[in-house]
Amino acid sequence: MAAPRIIVIVPAHNEAANLAGVIADIRAHSDADIVVVNDGSNDDTPGITLREGAELLNLPFNLGIGSAMQTGFKFAWREGYDIALQVDGDGQHDATHISSLLKPLLAGECDMVVGSRYLKDNGYEGSATRRLGTAAFSRIVSLMLRQKLTDATSGFRAINARMIELFANDYPRDYPEVEALLLAHLARLRVMEVPVTMR
Repeated sequence: MAAPRIIVIVPAHNEAANLAGVIADIRAHSDADIVVVNDGSNDDTPGITLREGAELLNLPFNLGIGSAMQTGFKFAWREGYDIALQVDGDGQHDATHISSLLKPLLAGECDMVVGSRYLKDNGYEGSATRRLGTAAFSRIVSLMLRQKLTDATSGFRAINARMIELFANDYPRDYPEVEALLLAHLARLRVMEVPVTMR
């Protein structure tokens, strides 16, 4: 059986200061292809992407994380990838956890894996407002999915081909990370969390 084709989608808006490090971090921990979705940056995000040898998709102006990710999913679907990961361009996601995100997908245990900052006590300290918002969203989504989720707002996640197709055709714009979980549930696709640390 052929190895699955894996792509890392990096949404980036004015991330020239962080992007080379993000790409290097991904390459140090994964053989996956990398596509950067330049979300209307006015800095050197596109130039850095090309100099680092990653694929570049340019949006004409800043459309937001939801549109940037849907662009990446459309590319992944068109190119026939089996798994797509989201790693944000600001460097907060630690690529050492990519293998943890991939493992349940490769084992066929679920359709989406979300990296959770709160599944285990790992010393993560966000602002009080962020912690409160994440807790509220996670509680609401947990009730709707009838499944406990601890980090509904995490953008560090991986999905399989079924979900790539779903998100290529329809991806939320307002609260994309949270609403994507609901879309997965409505499509009767399986979601699970794995513990990660974030910077």
